[in-house]
Amino acid sequence: MAISVIVTYISIHFNLGYNLDLTLLSIAIIFPLVFNIRGAFRRREKALQYLSKYRSALVTISFYLMTSTDMSEEDKKRTLDILGRISDETVRHLKDNEENVEAVDQAIQDFHSHIKELEEFIPRRIQDRVFRYMNDMQEGFENVFAINIHRTPRALKAYCLIFIYIFPLIYAPTIIYNIGSTHNDLAVYFIVVVTEFILIALYNIQDHMEYPFDDIGVDDIKLENFQLHRKEYSSRV
Repeated sequence: MAISVIVTYISIHFNLGYNLDLTLLSIAIIFPLVFNIRGAFRRREKALQYLSKYRSALVTISFYLMTSTDMSEEDKKRTLDILGRISDETVRHLKDNEENVEAVDQAIQDFHSHIKELEEFIPRRIQDRVFRYMNDMQEGFENVFAINIHRTPRALKAYCLIFIYIFPLIYAPTIIYNIGSTHNDLAVYFIVVVTEFILIALYNIQDHMEYPFDDIGVDDIKLENFQLHRKEYSSRV
């Protein structure tokens, strides 16, 4: 915004103006910017889909194991504790935007080992279903992890940002030329600044959507709703 005001002042002061087809600007800025926004929105929707699959598998596993009549109450409590740890570590990992998933992998490995230890207390058909849903849970997490780490192309984002900063240098003299020598200075300032505000606002929206798990943007995913135990969070809301 400051660049827009400074460039507009210089252009008016030195009466700079030239005729430029603004279609070039729409191709250079608007098209890649819209492409980035659509890409970030698709990633967010995919993340919601995978998180839903992840939690449904997690909940189904807990339901199956809690119905086992051969497991002791202590074993059931430990089972829920490990599943809760998987859920908590997943949320922490996504909120912190970490690339290291060792804590989540370890929690899943601990749960697998726990199930193997209780093999004799869990009916075979229940074991088969648990391992099938564990596969769904793992797949859901891996997909969300991939979305969190691999974002829309960084080169395209950098390209958009560079052209947004360059934009006032081209746009202000063009507006002065199109309005004519009898232009109103305030009108030129208004047009240039508002246009630049729209571009940088769209860029910021896309940038916030790039990180849908960090709880900073207003449209971020509420990860607490995808935890194994979410009753307390829901009551606060």
